[in-house]
Amino acid sequence: MTTSNGSLVCVLLTLVVIEAAPQSALVTQLPGFDGTFPSKHYAGYVTLDGNPPKNYFYYFVVSENKPLQDPVVLWLNGGPGCSSFDGFVFEHGPFNFQPAETPGSLPTLHLNPYSWSKVSNIIYLDSPAGVGFSYSPNTSLYVTGDTETAQNTHSFLLKWFELYPEYQANRFFIAGESYAGVYVPTLASEVVKGIDAGAKPLINFKGYLVGNGVADHDYDENGFVPFTYGMGLISDQMFKEAVNACKGIFHDPNTEACANALNKIDIAVDGLNIYNILEPCYHAPGSNEEVFKRTNLPPSFKQLGVTEKPMAVRKRIFGRGWPLRASVKEGLVPMWSQLMANEVPCVDDTVATTWLNDVGVRKAIHAAAESVSGPWELCASFSKLRYYHDAGSMIIYHKNLTTRGYRALIYSGDHDMCVPYTGTEAWTASLGYKIIDEWRPWNSNDQVAGYVQGYDKNLSFLTVKGAGHTVPEYKPREALDFYSRWLEGKSI
Repeated sequence: MTTSNGSLVCVLLTLVVIEAAPQSALVTQLPGFDGTFPSKHYAGYVTLDGNPPKNYFYYFVVSENKPLQDPVVLWLNGGPGCSSFDGFVFEHGPFNFQPAETPGSLPTLHLNPYSWSKVSNIIYLDSPAGVGFSYSPNTSLYVTGDTETAQNTHSFLLKWFELYPEYQANRFFIAGESYAGVYVPTLASEVVKGIDAGAKPLINFKGYLVGNGVADHDYDENGFVPFTYGMGLISDQMFKEAVNACKGIFHDPNTEACANALNKIDIAVDGLNIYNILEPCYHAPGSNEEVFKRTNLPPSFKQLGVTEKPMAVRKRIFGRGWPLRASVKEGLVPMWSQLMANEVPCVDDTVATTWLNDVGVRKAIHAAAESVSGPWELCASFSKLRYYHDAGSMIIYHKNLTTRGYRALIYSGDHDMCVPYTGTEAWTASLGYKIIDEWRPWNSNDQVAGYVQGYDKNLSFLTVKGAGHTVPEYKPREALDFYSRWLEGKSI
């Protein structure tokens, strides 16, 4: 931020930091919830060194089981630039949120029987600075990328374990979904570097989980055509035409015949929700359809109908599709604000937005005032955050981590067309590890819940039947089952 009086601004910014970074503290009550917390909750800021510093916000849910014995898990949502309160509110947090009947009123909170805090301590972190409640007085620091984000989050972890020394001996895991397919392995690599260098406090890192995560441009995009064929979305003739014209390489059409074959497939799946092909999209009541006409979005996002479900799951667009079939590549990652003149279609995040922007809620969770950190948004806009994908393919990260003995579970909702399981299955197999647990069904609640394949080097690939991009949101019982079994090293 430029000004004609830089020194004065510097002084004022310092004052803001002193006034505005609430200390980490126990959360004793939450607006909308009138019951008893099943475990202790803490929230607040960890300040990362710098001039000015970055203030990273976290919400810590203590395990409902055996806090000092159960693992500590860091949860990261993707985007890039999306708040991990996404996971807290809509996926596996301690509460289920019932929308208010009166618009603008706060939702009602009920205990979530499938919260991941049933079996683990879990930290929900807003990262990088500029996302969610995390902030810096110097907004020029909101220009960042994979490498810097991993380094900053590692610094956060070291300071967090200093704040909570009683958890330093607990097994520690990193988990996330979507663009966190980049966040998780890059952060894990920073943690391992720190361990090797003798960083204190010592983090008892054991492994990581990635759900429907991006990993490699070629594999991620190459999985799209096989996915559409396997799901019965295109004909056998269309598939054969694409295979013959593209020679099996669908991520880089270098002939007119290949481009034409892929275009036919795009048209065939045009009306589907890429985050779950079985679900429609949600359009906010009274939304201005002119907004859709003025954009460069694919026709699929303009034509999908209104869901009849009030909010069983959200029909979201946020994640890694920018837009349909635009996989993550090196360089600046575009945000939806670059594509949309107004609102994002297919999104119903009013529950989280209403609750987290309430003055009473922000005070209860020790978050900075809106005048300091800005309004809470599910995902930061392009005007606020500039994010660069600068870490390359994640395959080498996974290779290095698993060969070092760290456990890895790579899971996919099998109806997600945004990051299709077919691409994920292919890159996990590409590591070349020996199969020690051949493809088989796994059960939850006495039903087949998906399929799993185990490799040596403690690597497992797992699918969740019928789930979309955000697995715990679509299949909460099944997600808790595989999560708890895997954390304990049991067979899934």
